[in-house]
Amino acid sequence: MDLKYRKLLAKEYPTVGSVASEIVNLSAIRSLPKGTEYFFSDLHGEYDAFLHMLKSASGVIKKKIDLVFETTVSDEEREQFANLIYYPEKEIKLLSDRDLLTDEWKRLAIYRLILVCEAVSAKYTRSRVRKCVPKDFVYILDELLNVTDDVNKDFYYDEIINTIIDTEVAEEFIVALCKLIQSLAIDRLHIIGDIYDRGPRADIIMDELTAMHDVDVQWGNHDISWIGAASGNRALIANVRWISMRYNNFDILEDGYGLNLRALAVFAGETYKDDPCRLFYPNTLDDNIYDTVDTELVAKMHKAITVIQLKLEGQLIERHPEWDMQHRSLFSKVDFSDGTLTLDENTYPLRDTYFPTVDPENPLILSDGERDLMTVLENSFLHSAKLQEHVKFLLVKGSMYLVCNNNLLFHGCIPMDKNGDFQSVCINGGSYSGKELLDKLDEIVNRVYFLSEDAAEKEYACDFLWYLWCGPRSPLYGKDKMAFFERYYIDDARLHREQYNEYYVFSENIGVCKKILNMFGIDENKGHIINGHVPVKIKNGESPVKAGGKLFVIDGGISKAYQKTTGIAGYTLIYDSHSLSLAEHKPFIAGKSEHTPKVHLVEKLERRANISDTDKGAELLDQINDLKELLKAYRSGEIKEQAEN
Repeated sequence: MDLKYRKLLAKEYPTVGSVASEIVNLSAIRSLPKGTEYFFSDLHGEYDAFLHMLKSASGVIKKKIDLVFETTVSDEEREQFANLIYYPEKEIKLLSDRDLLTDEWKRLAIYRLILVCEAVSAKYTRSRVRKCVPKDFVYILDELLNVTDDVNKDFYYDEIINTIIDTEVAEEFIVALCKLIQSLAIDRLHIIGDIYDRGPRADIIMDELTAMHDVDVQWGNHDISWIGAASGNRALIANVRWISMRYNNFDILEDGYGLNLRALAVFAGETYKDDPCRLFYPNTLDDNIYDTVDTELVAKMHKAITVIQLKLEGQLIERHPEWDMQHRSLFSKVDFSDGTLTLDENTYPLRDTYFPTVDPENPLILSDGERDLMTVLENSFLHSAKLQEHVKFLLVKGSMYLVCNNNLLFHGCIPMDKNGDFQSVCINGGSYSGKELLDKLDEIVNRVYFLSEDAAEKEYACDFLWYLWCGPRSPLYGKDKMAFFERYYIDDARLHREQYNEYYVFSENIGVCKKILNMFGIDENKGHIINGHVPVKIKNGESPVKAGGKLFVIDGGISKAYQKTTGIAGYTLIYDSHSLSLAEHKPFIAGKSEHTPKVHLVEKLERRANISDTDKGAELLDQINDLKELLKAYRSGEIKEQAEN
């Protein structure tokens, strides 16, 4: 170890005793059972369902309750107790309103919560547990969770609990216990893309993620769209607005992020005032709570932003011929004189031919009104403090992929051709495929946000985020086209089909999965690939477990938009010290804890995994070895101990 580094380390550990103590501490941590990792994908703004999954640890907390109380407490009481842990403030208020919040109820609730807390905290150090407890209750909880005198334990419990009730802090203490249980049940959270769009409040999900103690995000194409919009990409600003109009989601725009709606409403109302905009009525999966807009006006806003988006996307395609997407600039190919589009020698009539803002000679040019509107919208995105905060979090905690504990996490695919070879993508004059492609794209995404405004690479990187959103070789999209124009304007279902990349065929082969794992430096015998993006249609007999257990596709339809297709309401992959399991969720109904998911064991570990078997364990071992070198330096006299104050 370099002497300079040892001296720096000595400032933190100035004596032989402090070094030895930390070596013992880290060695003890490595011997503890591995923490439980949770993997979610494709949340799509469904904050109610996602928050319930977090609060319930996807049913794991209910299993702990059953384990502790199955022989002593009825099924109904266990359900009520589970609801208390998930929603303590709400349940306490309900009991108070019914005059049921008695001292006896508080006493029993605290006692039971302590027992559940003991069960979920057993694999953590006392210091780890203390860090999760509000400082006012640290000492009390430490005492209750670590009583060792069996003879006086009941008396000791009773005295502490009675004092908590007498001092009138029982309700706050119960809430703290419930939140401690929630926190300890999830050691690390992995979000495998697509937090945004379709559902009502992705911003609430982001608020929750920013408060989590250990979370990472692998970007999906919908997340990239919001990152691009927040960075000033006008095509993606239009795209974010378009999806919000399509699904009637206004709360996230104005209440969530303070993004201007009035400018679009005024422009659309004036421009399309005599147009019924029948093709543009929104899909209403959720009602807006804070920002209700007349449906006819929503349809006009929807159409207005759709036309703008088609123009802006066409401009990007023309600016970047290296993307080979000229055939997708369909708006520029429309014959506006007769309202038709010719594709592959076939001519199709458009379902809507009213385009008051289009110059047929230059169809991709924004009108003066559209240009002014986009200036307002761009400024709104750039100056939304909360959106910028959330996007920065996505970049700091996010990446194109993650290798963690022998698992490879990425949202969509690694593009492949029909021969099973990795497809290359042209980026700024270079050609990239496989792992190198994902590494390069990671660099591109970070450049967009963190480079200065006058940096030469920033504009190119910002443009490229649109390709990541919907490009045919984008690992985050993974389809031959986004049939955006066809679905709106052409009444031929054959043109609406989007062909998935060959990865989705080849990845079901064990050999291909092992090849990919090896490319990322992962043990092919122990490793797994974990993806989202493609909803698993369990109602059609599809399985999320593929390639002999080497591949997990965990998009099961948390989004309401997919639940009719999938037949369920999402998956959680759970990796604890004993096994890998899949939780299969039912559609979320508020207040119904009995909607506990079905949990299927998919892989049993040969032995219980300790922290020493994880990436964290390897990091701790490196720290231990560094400290041992420092210890040698102290004992040899190479570095002098510092006198303790």
